[in-house]
Amino acid sequence: MMFSFLPVWFLPTVLSAFALGFYDICKKHAVNNNSVMPVLFWATFSGSLLYVTVMACCGRIAAAAVCTSGEFTLVLLKSLLVSSSWICVYYAMRELPISLASPIRASSPVWTVLGGVLLFQELPSWGQAAGMLIIFAGYWLFAGLGKKEGFPPLSKGVLLILAGTILGASSALYDKYLLNVCRLPREMLQFYFSVDLVFVLGAACLIRKFVFKQGVAFKWKWSVPLTGILLILADYAYFYAVSMPDIHISILSLVRRCSCIVTFAFGVWYFRDLNIRRKVIALALILAGVAILALTD
Repeated sequence: MMFSFLPVWFLPTVLSAFALGFYDICKKHAVNNNSVMPVLFWATFSGSLLYVTVMACCGRIAAAAVCTSGEFTLVLLKSLLVSSSWICVYYAMRELPISLASPIRASSPVWTVLGGVLLFQELPSWGQAAGMLIIFAGYWLFAGLGKKEGFPPLSKGVLLILAGTILGASSALYDKYLLNVCRLPREMLQFYFSVDLVFVLGAACLIRKFVFKQGVAFKWKWSVPLTGILLILADYAYFYAVSMPDIHISILSLVRRCSCIVTFAFGVWYFRDLNIRRKVIALALILAGVAILALTD
């Protein structure tokens, strides 16, 4: 059978990575010279509306909506965590070149690996450890290129993307806790997560508008709703992979964050980003590491 030699989690994770890559491209287009918080809210609203509509058409919304107050609280905490991460990342994406921002964002697995080892005792095999180290080397090269492009480690954009990355890594660890430890149903988790995000980010937009009363004017772009739709597709494949038993969240996160390959290629073509040759070397290391992870049990 085709692809039968691959781990069962690998193909849905790769699908999630591709969707995540195009999501980053649309996100960069949407926030470019635009107001960040309305973009984030309307993108999230569009994706959530699509997900709820599809669930309703499939007759699964009633089953997905069943949860206890304790389960709802756990999902709400995830929504708050992810919202904080996205706010940091969206503002950073407006500041940084996409071929730099997305690879730095892809360093999230570094933190996920540390958390996976500390919280879930996810000790990798020698082959997996080698693949992970090669991927980390690629991320390290990308981090070094940031300084060459005028974005030192303490610049506003870099600090925001790092904050969003660490929060995102925490969310990945929390996902494994919710799905593998608490055994929350996957569809219920994504349903309430999608709905909660709309209310959390809607409240954040209102606070920004009426409390701070400042910022760039919002412009509607075709990429705004497409950003949310692509994220829903990426999350659906991701949650499916995470729900599999005995999955190593650290390794899954590494493969998923190879979405930076898609954003890199588009950044070179559309946004005319710099230092292409050195970035290609970094990407080659990441691809080699992913190949090792895919073929190692």
